[in-house]
Amino acid sequence: MKKDQFVPWLIRLTVLLLIFLCSYMFLKLAPIWEPVLKVIITLLVPFFIAGFITYLLHPIIEKLHQRHIPRWLAILLIYLLFFGGVGFSVVKGLSHIIKQLQELAVGMPDLFEIYHNWIRMLNNQTSHLPPFFHTRIEQTLVDLENTLNQSIDSLIAGIKELLNGIFVLIVVPFLVFYLLKDFESVKRTAWYITPKQWRKHACSLLKQIDESLGHYIRGQLLVITILMIVAALSLWAIGMPYPILLGVIIGITDIIPYFGPILGALPAVFIAAAISIKKIFLVAGIVLFLQFLEGNVLSPLIVGKSLHMHPIFIIFALLVGEEVGGIFGMIVAVPILAVIRVLFVYFRTYRTKH
Repeated sequence: MKKDQFVPWLIRLTVLLLIFLCSYMFLKLAPIWEPVLKVIITLLVPFFIAGFITYLLHPIIEKLHQRHIPRWLAILLIYLLFFGGVGFSVVKGLSHIIKQLQELAVGMPDLFEIYHNWIRMLNNQTSHLPPFFHTRIEQTLVDLENTLNQSIDSLIAGIKELLNGIFVLIVVPFLVFYLLKDFESVKRTAWYITPKQWRKHACSLLKQIDESLGHYIRGQLLVITILMIVAALSLWAIGMPYPILLGVIIGITDIIPYFGPILGALPAVFIAAAISIKKIFLVAGIVLFLQFLEGNVLSPLIVGKSLHMHPIFIIFALLVGEEVGGIFGMIVAVPILAVIRVLFVYFRTYRTKH
């Protein structure tokens, strides 16, 4: 290799080694910066939540304003409706959800005792099969019981931790009010602090992301709210235990394309199977009705086809999201993919033109 070719490679290798060294030192200093980072994140969380809520509510306010309703009145109406509805739901619903979670945790041993009896019957009827077959079934049931108990405990702890941080979340409604009231001022401030050479690209990108993602997010939130209510009422009507908890699970998981309905139905079917065969058919009928309602009525009317992405890419994003962040990763995978798609198309178009 010639000397003039060797030097650039040596520089690249040196830079790479320095990056690895800096990363290693950064990780070693984690005990110092992790507490600081935690405090910063705790302080920023209300601003992120308030920004997201403002993003959801602002278009509604603009539409009301275009109908000759004074802006201050539109803000006040939407603000009171949104936070009044959320506050009522939290006060009335959260206590029931925690109570039902605790009841489920207490009743879990009895529930699994029924399944253990089924396994014993299955073992007696399949005694001619190899021993490892029976051992594997028993171990799977034990692992499932441990996983469910840990999930319920983690969920209860998470809700209690959220309630402990309620003083931080109290700030959110005030932040949302001022962000909505001074939305144009916030936009102007963001415009002026953005470097001049980036302003045009930033505005174009944000507009395209909003067109691709905004309608989808707002529509999905409305759809899962309706599904939660219908699912909880339907399960309560057929006498299923924990109807509010199961309704919330069915509604939230429905936001996951393709896999969501299956994930949401599993807990309800699992509990129904321990009650009676009739309950299984009733729960299955409710789940099928909810999927028909969501797929043929709610989503086409409310969400539409706003993402314009091929199902193969969506499934791939869901698999990656599940691997990285579990259920939460699957929920945010599609919106993140939508943003990546907009960025890719924008920069490809920009490079083609230049």
